Amino acid sequence: MSFPKNFLWGGATAANQCEGAWAVNGKGDSISDHNRAGNREMGKRRTFDLVIDETKYYYPSHTAIDFYHRYKEDIALFAEMGFKAYRLSIAWTRIFPNGDEEQPNEEGLKFYDAVFDELHKYGIEPIVTISHFELPFHLGKTYDGFLDKRTIEYYERYATTLFERYKSKVKYWLTFNEINFGVLEHGKQINGLFNRTYTETEKYQALHNVFLASARAVIAGHKINPDFQIGCMLAYITMYPKTCHPLDVLKTQQMNDRLNYFCGDVQVKGAYPYYMKRYFEKEKIEVDITEEDLAFLKEGVVDYYTFSYYMSTCIADDLNTRSDKSGGNLFGGVANEYLETSEWGWQVDAVGLRYTLNQIYSRYEIPVMVVENGLGAVDKIEPDGSIHDDYRIDYLAQHIQEMGKAIDDGVDLIGYTSWGCIDLISAGTGEMSKRYGFIYVDRDDEGKGTLARSPKKSFYWYQKVIATNGESVEMK
Repeated sequence: MSFPKNFLWGGATAANQCEGAWAVNGKGDSISDHNRAGNREMGKRRTFDLVIDETKYYYPSHTAIDFYHRYKEDIALFAEMGFKAYRLSIAWTRIFPNGDEEQPNEEGLKFYDAVFDELHKYGIEPIVTISHFELPFHLGKTYDGFLDKRTIEYYERYATTLFERYKSKVKYWLTFNEINFGVLEHGKQINGLFNRTYTETEKYQALHNVFLASARAVIAGHKINPDFQIGCMLAYITMYPKTCHPLDVLKTQQMNDRLNYFCGDVQVKGAYPYYMKRYFEKEKIEVDITEEDLAFLKEGVVDYYTFSYYMSTCIADDLNTRSDKSGGNLFGGVANEYLETSEWGWQVDAVGLRYTLNQIYSRYEIPVMVVENGLGAVDKIEPDGSIHDDYRIDYLAQHIQEMGKAIDDGVDLIGYTSWGCIDLISAGTGEMSKRYGFIYVDRDDEGKGTLARSPKKSFYWYQKVIATNGESVEMK
């Protein structure tokens, strides 16, 4: 269970969930800025408004936790924990407010200059996601997002601007967050598909264009700085057959191929896999893929593979008609009676992370990084102001222990950034009550609070984990 000496311990956030300052210093509105708050207890996801009306509704991303104005304080707390790395995203609309401008917004570029300088002051390596569910709203409304090939060019211009500006400040890049969401029902968050109902062909066409944008960014980045490490990022939905019935096993394999392996195969191997070509034929999905596109995909393969991991699920051949489905924020499968379930319906499966790491590495054999993993929970503040989040410590400790075992298995795991290292707004509902952080932020689901920061018990636990390079991972 020995972690490498240069292992990248840290945490992760997304700009739209933490920065706030949504219309400051030339920033345009992104798709995320059009999301109102939802409510978990009422089973309500976030409402997407074509027209923002702050006089009537609360839009959590507009203030979030105000990282934009408090980044120095937050980075100092990350440094106190001992972070070696911090995964953050850049808000596309801070750099190109509408997405299709010829020239970038200098004020936006200066902000990230300051953030990277602050990170380097403490020896923290930035891991930068170029697009994390923040497509400029203008590109979605005017071009149907990535359904229009012009958006590929706008993304490449944006990515190239970042590569040139920060070529001496950032080494690790990720092109798109959870790129396989384009295959699921969350396409608007990546592809900008929200103007109407889209066909399966259109959804896969938009995803293909996202693949092209990623590949062209990789090619451009490597030309600007050959030392850049540019990776992919997927939401890994670990699946087990519900039973050993061959039909359950076959169904699991088919779903795993389409939801987990497909996007990784394209970005790591540089080509469409046989099973997706056949799937397109069977479902009469006609994606416009040119020889030039295929050449870009082949040349623009990524250097390393990253993914999010929160839970696992079971798959059965009769999945659509079963009544024992499990919850979670990504994908509903069948409940696994061998696992405990969180208050948000997630089936907690630390061993599944070891299994997943081995699955990924055996298929691709390139460096791997876990860039999202964590437990969302309601935290209670004690009379003395302390927060005893033992449940979070237990969750993270179990998963880190299994990462150590995966390294012992031979997996080339190079880093771990736990999700929401500081409390932030939920991507799914916009709530603050679903907290992940080591650092508590005084803000509630209605946007009220002082925004004051305070360490939780897990803060000091993770500090010790990093200081011992993973040797001290005891639970509560």
